[in-house]
Amino acid sequence: AKKEGYYVPPTLIRLNSLAELQDEQFGPVLHVLRYKAGTLRQLMSDINDLGYGLTLGIHTRNEVTADMIEKTIKVGNCYVNRNQIGAVVGVQPFGGRGLSGTGPKAGGPLYLTRFAVERVRTINTASVGGNATLLSMSE
Repeated sequence: AKKEGYYVPPTLIRLNSLAELQDEQFGPVLHVLRYKAGTLRQLMSDINDLGYGLTLGIHTRNEVTADMIEKTIKVGNCYVNRNQIGAVVGVQPFGGRGLSGTGPKAGGPLYLTRFAVERVRTINTASVGGNATLLSMSE
């Protein structure tokens, strides 16, 4: 085994309050936050207010709850009743929102537009002897 660098084992962190999250965490870390019935919509709003939005995992048997969370939460990828290890490469675009994103999702249909610059160029061909009537939209 390599003796250099750092190793972080899979870690479960139980949060007593959402306020305990100050930064976006990367690595094999799972935060678990218990909440009281009737406070879920407020919790979704509080999570959105954090500004981070890479992924969110939901485990529920209630499809209505899963749909509400998915429509409310501002994340790039939302996983319901499955692992949260990441998007399927070549199949599922991946990227975040807010402080966790930089624009279109990698692998998605709009990803290349991130690297493009739109420009309009017009040339007055009449000024160099062109036929201006060819440019007219009317008949």
